[in-house]
Amino acid sequence: MSDNLKLKILLILIVMVMALFYALPTFTDSLPNIWKNHVDKIRMGLDLQGGMHLILEVEAEEAVNSSLERISQELKEALRDRKVRYRRVESQGNRQILVELTGDDAKEKLDSILDRRFPYFRENVMSRSDGSISLMLTMADKEAERRRRLAVDQGLETIRNRIDQFGVSEPEIVPQGENRILIQLPGIKDASRAINLIGRTALLEFKLVDEEMTPEQAMKSGIPPGDEILYQKYTDPNTGRTIRRPYLLKKRTQMTGEVLVDAKVRIDSQFNQPYVALKFDSRGARMFDRITAANVKKRLAIVLDGNVYSAPVIQERISGGEAQITGQFTMEEARDLAIVLRAGSLPAPVKILENRTVGPSLGHDSIRQGIISMIVGSIVVVSFMIFYYRLGGVVANIALIMNVILIVAVMAGFKAVLTLPGIAGIILTIGMAVDANVLIYERVREEIRVGKTPRAAIEGGYSKALSTILDANITTLIAAVVLFQFGTGPIKGFAVTLSVGILSSLFTALVVTRTIFDYSLLRVRVRRLNI
Repeated sequence: MSDNLKLKILLILIVMVMALFYALPTFTDSLPNIWKNHVDKIRMGLDLQGGMHLILEVEAEEAVNSSLERISQELKEALRDRKVRYRRVESQGNRQILVELTGDDAKEKLDSILDRRFPYFRENVMSRSDGSISLMLTMADKEAERRRRLAVDQGLETIRNRIDQFGVSEPEIVPQGENRILIQLPGIKDASRAINLIGRTALLEFKLVDEEMTPEQAMKSGIPPGDEILYQKYTDPNTGRTIRRPYLLKKRTQMTGEVLVDAKVRIDSQFNQPYVALKFDSRGARMFDRITAANVKKRLAIVLDGNVYSAPVIQERISGGEAQITGQFTMEEARDLAIVLRAGSLPAPVKILENRTVGPSLGHDSIRQGIISMIVGSIVVVSFMIFYYRLGGVVANIALIMNVILIVAVMAGFKAVLTLPGIAGIILTIGMAVDANVLIYERVREEIRVGKTPRAAIEGGYSKALSTILDANITTLIAAVVLFQFGTGPIKGFAVTLSVGILSSLFTALVVTRTIFDYSLLRVRVRRLNI
């Protein structure tokens, strides 16, 4: 036996041992735990095991309006630093900020600030009088569009982070159009919890409580300028009713969740209740230290998405860069809150346009029908090959079985998701796998008919069929790659199984079957080819 043949046999054995290592967990559960810990079975897609299908729309214009609020605050701070007197700086929505200045050189100083820090605003003088000027700043179209695109991209990444921490295996999260996001969550059990987790804006704010009057007095006599009323919602443990407790808060946000680096669930040892422990970055720690030092004995409200979670009294300066959110949480609510805080806030609200739940019964039925079709197709192909090509058909069928094992192994090893179109791709691969053998066998028959020896016939058959096989499979592989690149969901599933099937069928048709014939001719010394 030649060294070349020994190397081929060794290569096939190594490949098949590795393939069985990755493929067996998909076919049987009776394996040692150490095996299961290192290798997963093939994951089923949404159409096979059920789950959720969501299409979200990112309200990107809200991100532009939110940025106007932040820019207004930054502009006020810049004007104060330059000692520029102003009556008001307010966001007007629709990409506009109203600025009213007083002082002879106020306009020149504002222009300098805009040129240096906010060059994307255009000025429009509304009115001018002695010593005062009113201007409308309008954000440029390109800057507004950039912020809209950024809001969609950040929203996509934030949702992906939340879902990853939620523990859904192999979710599909892809953009659709300009401001939509497609989400597929296979195997999800608690749909309402998932929707709440995905759609929550999670804007964390720290605001001071205005204690000069009660919320009830403010609602009767009018809310003071610069204040707002927000509510704390909690459930009465005795009656089960949801109670809304009003708080009169300063509108100005002292700090936000942008400086948050971690959020973890902890258990209060005194009351045995879960709470969320927050940790800030170095800038956030300095800000929190400054806020607490300047407001000792005052109440600081922790607000998430406009809801007050708690408003504790600042007993002393807090310089450790840590805080906590308390409330009447269940453990699940505390975990979800920690997840959305760790993943970050959505830059803009999202709206659910489509929400479909696929039941597991549909998945089981799809799996059963797909397996039946695969079995029936395989039996027909195997029977035809044995009937028409006899011993050569047996060799082709051995290669076919190895081909299916390789496909399953590769998909399990790379944690690919099997969908119903993916099963169709495997069935198509079964047909394409024997197609290469048909081309080879017909060429071998031609060589035998002209009187060549079995070894020369095998050599000639494989060499003459090679270019045709490569051309057919490479063009199909290019089509599969294009489908994977530009397709979504089920189309990608079909492209994955088709691509893997093409590569594995080339290996089994050109390497495995050739090695079997070479071994039979050189080692077993077969004198006549039964093809």
